[in-house]
Parts: sequence; structure tokens; C-alpha cells
Amino acid sequence: MVSAGAGGAGLTGKAVVVTGAGRGLGEAFAVHLARAGAAVVVNDVDAPQARRVARLIRDAGFPAVASTHSVADPAAAAAIVELCVAEYGGIHGLVNNAGLTYEALPWEDDPARARAVVEVNLLGVIHTGLAAIRRMRPAGGGSIVNISSGASLGQRTIGVYAATKGAVCTLTCSWALDLEDCGIRVNAVCPKAYTRMVWTSERAARHTPPDRTPDRVAPLVHFLLDDDRSAGITGQIIRCTGPELHIVGQPYLKAPVLYRDEWDVDAVTTAFAEVLGSHLEPYGLEKRSPSRLRKWLAPARTA
Repeated sequence: MVSAGAGGAGLTGKAVVVTGAGRGLGEAFAVHLARAGAAVVVNDVDAPQARRVARLIRDAGFPAVASTHSVADPAAAAAIVELCVAEYGGIHGLVNNAGLTYEALPWEDDPARARAVVEVNLLGVIHTGLAAIRRMRPAGGGSIVNISSGASLGQRTIGVYAATKGAVCTLTCSWALDLEDCGIRVNAVCPKAYTRMVWTSERAARHTPPDRTPDRVAPLVHFLLDDDRSAGITGQIIRCTGPELHIVGQPYLKAPVLYRDEWDVDAVTTAFAEVLGSHLEPYGLEKRSPSRLRKWLAPARTA
């Protein structure tokens, strides 16, 4: 048994759940955290892979147990957390890593595939996170790391996946606000690594060198789970691409702010024609300028 609420010793003696840990990023996180002293629940719906990773950790002399529950089901997600409590006496850390993706243009998308991605990538984070929070709060705190993606800014052909990852960022900030006084920190990581998810996307594979291995992101997750090293850090979205580490800016209200007692459609049209049209935001991960903004800027370029 470990003390999930104990502090002051890094990850030594802490109990951590890592979802989607049967391969790729999740496996790298689970192995790294175990070597750092944490007792780990290795969760993955691919049972042979979950058991393989748990066995790999145990064979190296560290505590690990496999879970094959699906995060998409609220009862099964709760069972992952309860397994951690039963095995190790509590839960100190949660890494919400389980995820699905696929590529499709919007007019070719399939509702069943879209639903499956939402159920794992978003509802899975919610189900497992709520179960962990209900255990962490009475114990005095803990740390949750939600795995998001740079795609949360918008990316071609993976709109549903990107939407779930954007929602995970918003959820992270909301939970951070709600849980700060409970001693529970919540942060999100946007990793870029050469994994099986990248292999299935020709676009992603072109922009992700093979040396960007998942283990290069693991130290950031370790840092965020360590209450000593990352004390006071919550509500942050942090991107790690291997060589690059930076904070991702959160949405904000952009100046100028126009005031009017009442806005009718003609007044809104005038506002965009005369003022706001020059302040439109580039959109998506590639920062594409809206066509109206391109027309607005064109005279300035030719002047």
C-alpha cells in the first residue's frame, strides 16, 4: 500500500493511473513514472498490451497492475480508479491519455466513428477524471494531466479529433478553477511524438521525425505530477514536441471592443466593414488568414 496523499518525496510512494498505456505515449509515461518511484495502473482496452507493459514494469522491479477497462464507459472508468485504490491505497495522479483518431473530410465523415472518438477522447477524460477527483478530494489533493494536442487549435481532416482535444483544454481550465482550493492541480499536455497515431496520418508523419519518440515527452508529465517540482502550476496547457517546450495561449477577448446600446444587423455589418474586419484572427494550427482579412490586407501590401 502507498500513501496517495503524502507529499515531499517527488513521485516516490505515489499511486498513478495512466490510461491508454498499452503502447506509444501512454507506455512511455507509465514506464517513466514507475522508474521515478510511482506505483502505476497501466490501463488499455487492448488487454495483451496493457498486461505486457505492466509486466515490463514489474520485471524491472517496480509496482504495476494492468487494467483493461474502457474509459468510454463511466462505470468502467470508475473501476480503473478503484483498482488503483484497492492495489495501492489511494490515487495521487491521473494521466488521461487514452485516445482515438481518424482522418476524414467533413462531407465524408461517419457519425459512428465521430461518436466513438468523442466517447473516448472527451467523455473518457470526464469519466475517469471525475472518478479520480472524488477520491483525491477527501485525501487532500492530487494532480491530473490531460493529454490534448496541437490539433486543438484546428487541423485539416481531423476535425472531430481536434474538437475533442480543444474541449479537453477547456475542461482542464474549468477543473483547475473548481479544484484549486481542494489541492488538486489540473494541467494539459499537447505532445508531438512519433507514435502509431502519427503513422496512420500521412500529413502527421511528414511533420513528425522518427526521433521524436514518446519518451521525450514523459519528463513533462512527470514534472506536472510531482507536487514539489510543479507546486502552484495549474490550469496550464503546455506543448512539448521533443526539442520544443512552450505554453499554449488560451482563448481571450480581443480588443477593440465596440459599444452600442443595441446592435442591429446593419450596425454589425458596418462594424465588420469599418473596424473588426481588420482584426479577424488567423485560424487553425497553420494560422490561415480569413479571406476577408486577406482582402483587407491586400491594399497595404501593394502600397
